[in-house]
Amino acid sequence: MKTVDYPPEQISSSARETILLGEEFGKSLAAGNVVALSGGLGAGKTCFTKGIAAALGITEEVTSPTYTIVCEYEGFIPLRHIDAYRLSGEEDFCLMGGEELVSGNCVVVVEWPEKIAGLLPENTIFVDIEICGEKKTLRRIRKTGCEHTGL
Repeated sequence: MKTVDYPPEQISSSARETILLGEEFGKSLAAGNVVALSGGLGAGKTCFTKGIAAALGITEEVTSPTYTIVCEYEGFIPLRHIDAYRLSGEEDFCLMGGEELVSGNCVVVVEWPEKIAGLLPENTIFVDIEICGEKKTLRRIRKTGCEHTGL
């Protein structure tokens, strides 16, 4: 598993900057990495994922998988983008083959990971995106760690 080298905290002032920060983050990912993106509605999780996709050589437009739950994209490293928002919990995820979805020869990005936390691999990379600032236009993007590896 490749170590992810990324500053512990970044600030974004626009959707475009969030995409660019995601792209920088994505450059340090490898097949097999699972990234758990936490943050409220509209925080920028999908924008950050668009940047990850660009770093993986994906040219297809990346959209939120809120209603489809899973979107897959082909690049020089494939991307599996999962949105657990509409799931009632881990059992729902298991019924759709969730344990297989968070593994494989691809990068996996999971939005709303708290819904399926017990099914995420122990080396999942956690990133929190928080809306901040007086006008709520800034985003604080923090790599909060990697379970059991101290990243």
